[in-house]
Amino acid sequence: MNTASKIEIKPFGVLSNGEEALLFILKAGDFCATFSNWGATWTSFLMPDRRGQQDDILLGFSTLSGYLGKHPFFGSTVGRFANRIRGARFSMDGREYHLFANNGPNHLHGGRRGFDKYLWNYEVSMLKNEPALTFSRTSPDGEEGYPGTVSVELTVSLSESGALSLKYMVTTDAKTPINLTNHAYFNLAGEGNGLILDHELQLQANFYLPVDRELIPTGKEEPVDGTAMDFRRAKAIGKDIAQAGGYDFCYIIDPAWLPLRPFATVREHNSGRSMTVATTLPAVQFYTGNNLMGIAGKRGSIYDKYAGFCLETEMYPDSPNRPDFPSPFLMPGARWEHETVYSFRIH
Repeated sequence: MNTASKIEIKPFGVLSNGEEALLFILKAGDFCATFSNWGATWTSFLMPDRRGQQDDILLGFSTLSGYLGKHPFFGSTVGRFANRIRGARFSMDGREYHLFANNGPNHLHGGRRGFDKYLWNYEVSMLKNEPALTFSRTSPDGEEGYPGTVSVELTVSLSESGALSLKYMVTTDAKTPINLTNHAYFNLAGEGNGLILDHELQLQANFYLPVDRELIPTGKEEPVDGTAMDFRRAKAIGKDIAQAGGYDFCYIIDPAWLPLRPFATVREHNSGRSMTVATTLPAVQFYTGNNLMGIAGKRGSIYDKYAGFCLETEMYPDSPNRPDFPSPFLMPGARWEHETVYSFRIH
């Protein structure tokens, strides 16, 4: 099967500097995933429901302009460090590094201009007869305050069985913290088709990280047992959401489900759609779109609170400041290689 029949490239729009952003449409079986080289952004995912109705299950925008403006990282590839770093600074080998504070006094998702706000290079290929796409960029020393020149590759592939793989590979010429994720917002009923409160989630995590008022971990892993955080047995996302105050917590994936076992399963019973998540990373941020408010999305949809959920695989938040957390630091000569697989099916 030739590449042209599996991957289609379309113009998406023109940036203010005259460069062109593109859309890459990966088709396999009944599934269709679309990415843009602007921010290595996952812009849509089409799949059928149990009646054969195709819907886009990703929140986002139909045009480039939506992604160029301020938005809650819809489908973004987030880096150099995803999630929060307290005080927008960290110490490393006796030196303090100051990052851009873009979340109150803290640093969030790479700063003022993270990886999601750059045009990435790209290469289209086939991997084992699956359509594949590799995005790449170089993050120079000092970008957003981070040390070291970093080379990043993200390879996306889609199988006919509905498995979308995101493979990250990062190298550096100086020690630096790395934490990359994709910030896709899902609604398995279809974007714009109501809230995600009736979606059923099972999450293989015995512990989570409690947070302070600024949503930064207090530092101690707490058991989920007996709390609203417990999804070890499948339950509706909305069942305990009021008690939790909305979900925006880092869960520690049970090591028995690493690497690449499906640690999370989400089902939407009306459509019959389900998804699983597997990864090599140690943690996942479960977020229920608590701060969505009147965002004009695709097809005239309006996204409000709980219109979508995120399962962002990651290193621990604020880990550059926490020697008791798994180290996020990448050394010269080493590679930061991780993979996350989102698998979709009809149940």
